[in-house]
Amino acid sequence: MKNDFVSKGRSVSDLKVHLVLVTKYRRKAFTIKMLDRLHVIIEELLEKWDCKLVDFNGEDDHIHCLFQYHPDIELSKLVNNLKSVSSRKLRQEYSEHLADIYWKEVFWSGSYFVASCGGVTVSTLRKYIEGQSKPGS
Repeated sequence: MKNDFVSKGRSVSDLKVHLVLVTKYRRKAFTIKMLDRLHVIIEELLEKWDCKLVDFNGEDDHIHCLFQYHPDIELSKLVNNLKSVSSRKLRQEYSEHLADIYWKEVFWSGSYFVASCGGVTVSTLRKYIEGQSKPGS
Protein backbone atom coordinates (compact mmCIF):
# COMPACT_ATOMS: atom_id res chain seq x y z
CA MET A 1 0.00 0.00 0.00
CA LYS A 2 1.52 3.27 -1.02
CA ASN A 3 0.83 6.54 0.75
CA ASP A 4 -1.85 8.49 -1.07
CA PHE A 5 -2.39 11.45 1.21
CA VAL A 6 -5.74 13.21 1.00
CA SER A 7 -5.70 16.96 1.45
CA LYS A 8 -9.03 18.54 2.30
CA GLY A 9 -9.59 21.85 4.04
CA ARG A 10 -6.96 22.23 6.72
CA SER A 11 -6.07 18.57 7.11
CA VAL A 12 -3.95 15.99 5.37
CA SER A 13 -4.76 12.36 6.07
CA ASP A 14 -4.18 8.78 5.02
CA LEU A 15 -6.93 6.74 6.66
CA LYS A 16 -7.65 3.28 5.32
CA VAL A 17 -10.22 0.81 6.57
CA HIS A 18 -10.75 -2.92 6.06
CA LEU A 19 -14.50 -3.61 5.95
CA VAL A 20 -16.08 -7.07 5.97
CA LEU A 21 -19.78 -7.48 5.21
CA VAL A 22 -21.51 -10.84 5.65
CA THR A 23 -24.74 -11.98 4.03
CA LYS A 24 -27.77 -12.43 6.28
CA TYR A 25 -27.73 -15.88 7.96
CA ARG A 26 -24.34 -16.37 6.24
CA ARG A 27 -26.24 -17.64 3.19
CA LYS A 28 -24.14 -18.44 0.14
CA ALA A 29 -25.85 -15.80 -1.98
CA PHE A 30 -23.12 -14.49 -4.27
CA THR A 31 -22.38 -15.55 -7.80
CA ILE A 32 -19.33 -14.30 -9.69
CA LYS A 33 -21.53 -11.88 -11.66
CA MET A 34 -23.02 -10.51 -8.42
CA LEU A 35 -19.58 -9.97 -6.89
CA ASP A 36 -18.42 -8.17 -10.04
CA ARG A 37 -21.52 -5.97 -9.96
CA LEU A 38 -21.13 -5.32 -6.21
CA HIS A 39 -17.53 -4.24 -6.83
CA VAL A 40 -18.82 -1.55 -9.20
CA ILE A 41 -21.64 -0.51 -6.82
CA ILE A 42 -19.27 -0.16 -3.85
CA GLU A 43 -16.69 1.75 -5.89
CA GLU A 44 -19.31 4.21 -7.19
CA LEU A 45 -20.78 4.75 -3.72
CA LEU A 46 -17.36 5.38 -2.21
CA GLU A 47 -16.61 7.94 -4.93
CA LYS A 48 -19.83 9.78 -4.03
CA TRP A 49 -18.53 10.00 -0.45
CA ASP A 50 -15.13 11.27 -1.72
CA CYS A 51 -13.53 7.98 -0.75
CA LYS A 52 -11.32 5.66 -2.76
CA LEU A 53 -11.66 1.89 -3.11
CA VAL A 54 -8.20 0.35 -2.75
CA ASP A 55 -9.15 -3.34 -2.99
CA PHE A 56 -12.24 -5.53 -3.17
CA ASN A 57 -12.85 -9.27 -3.09
CA GLY A 58 -15.37 -11.73 -1.80
CA GLU A 59 -16.57 -15.28 -1.43
CA ASP A 60 -20.06 -16.71 -1.70
CA ASP A 61 -21.18 -15.37 1.71
CA HIS A 62 -19.08 -12.27 2.47
CA ILE A 63 -16.99 -9.47 0.99
CA HIS A 64 -13.82 -7.59 1.92
CA CYS A 65 -13.31 -3.93 1.03
CA LEU A 66 -10.24 -1.85 1.66
CA PHE A 67 -10.87 1.84 1.17
CA GLN A 68 -9.48 5.25 2.00
CA TYR A 69 -11.62 7.95 3.62
CA HIS A 70 -11.27 11.43 5.07
CA PRO A 71 -11.60 12.08 8.84
CA ASP A 72 -14.67 14.31 8.43
CA ILE A 73 -16.69 11.26 7.32
CA GLU A 74 -18.67 9.38 9.95
CA LEU A 75 -17.59 5.83 9.24
CA SER A 76 -20.74 4.21 10.68
CA LYS A 77 -22.96 6.34 8.41
CA LEU A 78 -20.83 5.47 5.40
CA VAL A 79 -20.98 1.74 6.17
CA ASN A 80 -24.75 1.88 6.69
CA ASN A 81 -25.12 3.67 3.35
CA LEU A 82 -22.93 1.08 1.60
CA LYS A 83 -25.03 -1.72 3.08
CA SER A 84 -28.46 -0.23 2.38
CA VAL A 85 -27.78 0.96 -1.19
CA SER A 86 -25.90 -2.17 -2.25
CA SER A 87 -28.61 -4.37 -0.72
CA ARG A 88 -31.37 -2.52 -2.56
CA LYS A 89 -29.53 -2.63 -5.90
CA LEU A 90 -28.60 -6.31 -5.61
CA ARG A 91 -32.17 -7.26 -4.63
CA GLN A 92 -33.50 -5.32 -7.64
CA GLU A 93 -31.00 -6.63 -10.17
CA TYR A 94 -30.83 -10.25 -8.94
CA SER A 95 -34.35 -10.66 -7.55
CA GLU A 96 -34.95 -14.04 -9.19
CA HIS A 97 -31.72 -15.54 -7.85
CA LEU A 98 -32.21 -14.06 -4.35
CA ALA A 99 -35.88 -15.13 -4.12
CA ASP A 100 -34.64 -18.72 -3.72
CA ILE A 101 -32.35 -17.70 -0.84
CA TYR A 102 -34.27 -15.01 1.10
CA TRP A 103 -38.00 -14.81 1.71
CA LYS A 104 -37.80 -11.25 3.10
CA GLU A 105 -36.19 -8.11 1.67
CA VAL A 106 -32.87 -8.64 3.41
CA PHE A 107 -29.37 -9.14 2.18
CA TRP A 108 -26.65 -8.16 4.69
CA SER A 109 -26.25 -9.26 8.27
CA GLY A 110 -27.05 -6.48 10.74
CA SER A 111 -23.43 -6.39 11.89
CA TYR A 112 -20.12 -5.72 10.17
CA PHE A 113 -16.38 -5.85 10.85
CA VAL A 114 -14.17 -2.81 10.39
CA ALA A 115 -10.48 -2.34 11.23
CA SER A 116 -8.17 0.57 10.66
CA CYS A 117 -5.17 -0.06 8.44
CA GLY A 118 -2.00 1.96 8.58
CA GLY A 119 1.17 2.16 6.60
CA VAL A 120 3.34 1.25 9.59
CA THR A 121 3.01 -1.01 12.60
CA VAL A 122 2.06 0.39 16.00
CA SER A 123 5.50 -0.51 17.38
CA THR A 124 7.24 1.43 14.57
CA LEU A 125 5.01 4.43 15.19
CA ARG A 126 5.64 4.28 18.96
CA LYS A 127 9.42 4.25 18.36
CA TYR A 128 9.08 7.27 16.06
CA ILE A 129 7.01 9.21 18.62
CA GLU A 130 9.31 8.27 21.53
CA GLY A 131 12.34 9.34 19.47
CA GLN A 132 11.13 12.92 18.98
CA SER A 133 13.47 15.61 20.30
CA LYS A 134 12.24 17.40 23.38
CA PRO A 135 12.64 21.18 23.58
CA GLY A 136 16.06 22.13 24.94
CA SER A 137 17.73 18.78 24.25
